Amino acid sequence: MQRIQYRIDPLDGVTPSNLKKQAAKTLNCHPADLGKIHLVQQSLDVRDRYPVIHCVVDVYLKAENPGECRVSYRDVSQSKDVIVVGSGPAGLFAGLTLLEKGFRPVILERGKDIHARKADIAALNRGLGVNPDSNYCFGEGGAGTFSDGKLYTRSTKRGDTGKILQTLVAHGASDEILSQVHAHIGSDRLPAIIEKIRHTIESHGGTYHFNTRVTDLLVKNNKVLGVRDSNGTEWKGEAVILATGHSARDIYRLFKYRGWALETKGFAMGLRVEHPQQLINDIQYSHVMPSYRKVLPPATYNLVTQAGGRGVYSFCMCPGGQIIPACTDAAGLVLNGMSNSKRSGKMANAGVVVSVEPGDATCPDDPLSLMYLQESIEKAAKVAGFAAPGQRMTDFVRGIISANLPASSYFSGCVEAPLGAILPDYVTRSLQEAFALFNNKMHGYFTSEALLLGVESRTSSPVRIPREKETFRHITLEGLYPCGEGAGYAGGIVSSALDGVLVATAAAAAIVFAR
Repeated sequence: MQRIQYRIDPLDGVTPSNLKKQAAKTLNCHPADLGKIHLVQQSLDVRDRYPVIHCVVDVYLKAENPGECRVSYRDVSQSKDVIVVGSGPAGLFAGLTLLEKGFRPVILERGKDIHARKADIAALNRGLGVNPDSNYCFGEGGAGTFSDGKLYTRSTKRGDTGKILQTLVAHGASDEILSQVHAHIGSDRLPAIIEKIRHTIESHGGTYHFNTRVTDLLVKNNKVLGVRDSNGTEWKGEAVILATGHSARDIYRLFKYRGWALETKGFAMGLRVEHPQQLINDIQYSHVMPSYRKVLPPATYNLVTQAGGRGVYSFCMCPGGQIIPACTDAAGLVLNGMSNSKRSGKMANAGVVVSVEPGDATCPDDPLSLMYLQESIEKAAKVAGFAAPGQRMTDFVRGIISANLPASSYFSGCVEAPLGAILPDYVTRSLQEAFALFNNKMHGYFTSEALLLGVESRTSSPVRIPREKETFRHITLEGLYPCGEGAGYAGGIVSSALDGVLVATAAAAAIVFAR
């Protein structure tokens, strides 16, 4: 096997035949002499008038057999139980890891399975109300299930990212995610993948229990023995992996009530910004030769600046996407973005958010202080049912209410409102300054065609459940392993999955050592 790099013309496309042709040209041999060509990485470079696709490939000769790496899961139907609270990426990959280690994952999910969850989400989209246990945040697969499915992460030092992606491919994701630098799956494909992971866990002896909301931990002498659910049922195991997601505020309140260790954690807050996708394409591809524009994917952007003494950045950019209501109760409104695998919608949206630090807490001694701020902003955004408060970008910067609003992908509609009155002053000022700065990087970004909708407030958890650095267990409760976004140790599908693997591995090792 030999690893090589070369460039491909986007007009020719990244096809198996073209990959082999370019490999043969690079190695100065005939294509017939080559066997499998494995695409390791591909990235689109549109900096010049003539775009290119940079490819890294592993080339095998005809006689070579690359082999395949397959994970072997054990039958754990008769093994010791480990309780996993939550079925998001952290919980799912913790469950798969427990299978590998020989323990039976008992997965408790407060929400519903994929199919029943879809009905609740459809009702939420129509403005018919929110089920607090089954929505865009809660239910099988967690908050990532009905999202763009972005798989980009900077957490490569925390584990084997490749194994996470290979596991997703084994359960139905396109193998393109193994090579794309900014890979995504799409909200139209993720549910089926999540369901197949459940089938893998169940077929090897693990168990799932939906509509099972954990309300307390079973603790004796500072050791966690299990959990209790809202029906009073007790679930006991060798350890408890807590992977409840960043919106499980009842869990944070439980920890505070019981006096278990919690910490305030910085997060980010702002607005959803929506432009016509064609406008973003025109900005990003304005220098590209016209013949190439028709074969390029919907354009994306990634913006970062300092404004008002704070970091401001774009978050979860969804080209050709849709804005969705990500609220978990009827008292507030919070928005997020998603897109399907083809990213074929007419609008582009992204969160543009401002850093909120522990020092911004009004009650520094209360670990839930920033969570209360988050809640209050979401309540202030609930101005007209599930309709989102909106403002044209230019009007927001000038501090005036928009006379009318442009078209939006947000299904429940928008109403004119002063967004600056909803957000904290420091967030408003930083955003107003940042939009002008972003326009220097993307000329045309600052426009009256851009619609701002409120609020984007759940970028990550404002609370951390502290754990030991080496063992990953809670700093005071033996047998409890806080995990993923909800514990404050991840942000996104891949980093949460990696954390699930790390924590489950540590929990399994501790159980074996204690025997």
